Amino acid sequence: MFTGIIESIGSIRALTPKGGDVRVYVETGKLDLSDVKLGDSIAVNGVCLTAVELPGNGFLADVSRETLDCTAMNDLKTGSPVNLEKALTPTTRLGGHLVSGHVDGVGEVVARTENARAVEFRIRAPKDLAKYIAHKGSITVDGTSLTVNAVDGAEFELTIIPHTLSETIMAAYQPGRRVNLEVDLLARYLERLLLGDKAAESSKGTITESFLAANGYLKS
Repeated sequence: MFTGIIESIGSIRALTPKGGDVRVYVETGKLDLSDVKLGDSIAVNGVCLTAVELPGNGFLADVSRETLDCTAMNDLKTGSPVNLEKALTPTTRLGGHLVSGHVDGVGEVVARTENARAVEFRIRAPKDLAKYIAHKGSITVDGTSLTVNAVDGAEFELTIIPHTLSETIMAAYQPGRRVNLEVDLLARYLERLLLGDKAAESSKGTITESFLAANGYLKS
């Protein structure tokens, strides 16, 4: 688990194809690795990765094909800056919100507007995530815990203050950029809870009445 408070901006030192997936070497900048050991989790642009090597100035992790297909990590290149956060501990101050490091979908920056010293971004989320995004609710963008200022369909707006711009990779965002999105965990759990007893029913391989009617098997 993470908090969405970015601890360092790192960079991609190497991306090495390995048996169909990729091993990534991340230089971690000012991130304190003194308490990190093999097998620990570090979020890279909001993606929870496991440290498999610790060369001293960073860490190496294996990125599965599933992760490459479901996140914006395919867009990373050697030299790309990335947001970094170590997994939280029982004594970590929860400054953002609870973040799992499991990306729900990839969004796209559709607009950037300067507003005094802040920057306003408009981001388009995948349609199936729109129901989880609420005005003044929390969302994670490339690992950064943020507050939604406005919602319009599948698009939402963020106002980013100078401190966040300087401590994350958001200062470089321009329209067209793809970003990792993780919706609020509480919204996910609430949706499941509202299913009640139906949550125990399998949705796989079930032939429903609506399916039969749509395909002409039920006659009125």
